Amino acid sequence: MRVLVVEDEEPLADAIARGLRREGMAVDVALTGDDGHEKSAVTRYDVVLLDRDLPGMSGDELCREIVASGELTRVLMLTASSSVSDRVDGLSLGADDYLAKPFAFPELVARVRALGRRATPAAPPLLTAGDVELDPAKRTVRRASGPIELTRKEFGVLEVLLSAAGSVVSSEELLERVWDENADPFTTTVRVTVMTLRKKLGEPGVIETVVGSGYRVPVDAAG
Repeated sequence: MRVLVVEDEEPLADAIARGLRREGMAVDVALTGDDGHEKSAVTRYDVVLLDRDLPGMSGDELCREIVASGELTRVLMLTASSSVSDRVDGLSLGADDYLAKPFAFPELVARVRALGRRATPAAPPLLTAGDVELDPAKRTVRRASGPIELTRKEFGVLEVLLSAAGSVVSSEELLERVWDENADPFTTTVRVTVMTLRKKLGEPGVIETVVGSGYRVPVDAAG
């Protein structure tokens, strides 16, 4: 899941980002409304955590822009006010959910995950290719030989490839969907992660390299 945190209190923004990354999400941070607008215009986020009170472009205006874009991005509005009228105002702008500060982090995670599911086209309960089985909800992977332990990035890469239903996924798209803006696009990060993922999945191989294009998992991958 790709998340954008737009929050001008840098310590809070960094704390939220670190926590969500520990939950396996790819997180970018913007400290102003203008920066948030620029990032959301070039990257498709599943969820935007948006503070209403921002320098530059206001959170309200940015929310309107995101909603008007027509993307599936979901907006979770953050604010210091917990009044009913403030919540109504935020939701009337097109925000999908509303959370008052201070908040409990587990609740934030639960709300982000719920919105993320709404931002992504419905997926089958299990993603499979041959005898490889990935459960997005339980975050588990199995093969005929038994469970396979993957890192968060390996799991993310496999989930994206299986969700593509046989289509080729470029290294750039994997980098965008599984990592965040701090990842260097010129590194071998994706190639190395795919290599270790292949080793863990074992034989027969499931992930194909399409030279010059990226990677894919055929829908009829051998079991």
